[in-house]
Amino acid sequence: MEKMLKLWQSTGLYHIEPGQLLMIAVCLGLIYLAIKKGFEPLLLIPIGFGGLLSNIPVANMAEGAGFLHLIYEVGLPTSIFPLLIFLGVGAMTDFGPMLANPKTLLLGAAAQFGIFGTLLGALAIGSLGIPGMEFTLKEAASIAIIGGADGPTSIFVTSKLAPHLLGPIAVAAYTYMALVPLIQPPIMRALTTKEERAIVMSQLRPVSQTEKIIFPLVLCVLVGLLLPDAAPLVGMFALGNLLREAGVVERLADTSRNALINIVTIFLGLVVGSKLSADSFLQVKTLGIIMLGMVAFCAGTAAGVIMAKIMNMFSKNKINPLIGSAGVSAVPMAARVSNKVGLEANPQNFLLMHAMGPNVAGVIGSAVAAGVLLSFVG
Repeated sequence: MEKMLKLWQSTGLYHIEPGQLLMIAVCLGLIYLAIKKGFEPLLLIPIGFGGLLSNIPVANMAEGAGFLHLIYEVGLPTSIFPLLIFLGVGAMTDFGPMLANPKTLLLGAAAQFGIFGTLLGALAIGSLGIPGMEFTLKEAASIAIIGGADGPTSIFVTSKLAPHLLGPIAVAAYTYMALVPLIQPPIMRALTTKEERAIVMSQLRPVSQTEKIIFPLVLCVLVGLLLPDAAPLVGMFALGNLLREAGVVERLADTSRNALINIVTIFLGLVVGSKLSADSFLQVKTLGIIMLGMVAFCAGTAAGVIMAKIMNMFSKNKINPLIGSAGVSAVPMAARVSNKVGLEANPQNFLLMHAMGPNVAGVIGSAVAAGVLLSFVG
């Protein structure tokens, strides 16, 4: 009988706490959304599963010598995982639409308003003295970067400024990226008329291979010289893109955008999920982070649309304001949403390639914003 009691006391069932049960349910919810609804499955499935593992009592997989903790120590404090993700994203990105219409850079820049607006908002909330909602400058900067809708950038900044908030910030960033089709359309419709949504844009000019090769080189050098803290992110992004456009290293480009990014995505998702333990996640501050992250994302979407409307006041060739919402760097989901809403207003209006301009500009914009925050806050 005593042996049976000891055996029972050694099980996870004996040690499990209500908070762990709740977090297991949350993680199962993330996996459900990924499989059933198709919300960012490449990340939500490993994140959800990592969360399941981290909330199994006694196993201690997310601490000490646990394998999730060991993977975390290798990939996140060193920033290796986010940087390798940027390498793969660069190898998948076509800068052609942005180079064909450079004005879209302004839309990508405008969408970063959500980041800096939320930074001020988080500091204002922290100054109110609400218990559990006090945010330091570094914490506020880490929360604000969610507005870029760029998971790797959010992780990169948070791992340097506020690593203790990595779990909720990463989950918020990737969740809002996954929910782009639900969050953005109401904002886009509220800020535009049907006539504006039906604007047909002229066909983009062809972009030469020479332009595509020169651009990542210029981007890397220019950003590196002006914002050294952003150089790692932009540098890996530019390298991946150069591998794609050079035309002589297809093996490296293929590895970067397929095998390498897939392997890193699995590990990154697992270690982000490992930060969803009940002890660190079930706090008032976490709720504040999720709410502020939503504000940041919505503000970035709105700012992109409004910038497009402002540009139309001074331009003969009108821009469909819907593509401004793609200035957040959720590639290519945000561009697809712009195209979908545009087709609702005009079935002959195909905005996907036009929206890819501000979309890839948003990736650059969020990396530059990260460099600014790290320079002034880090």
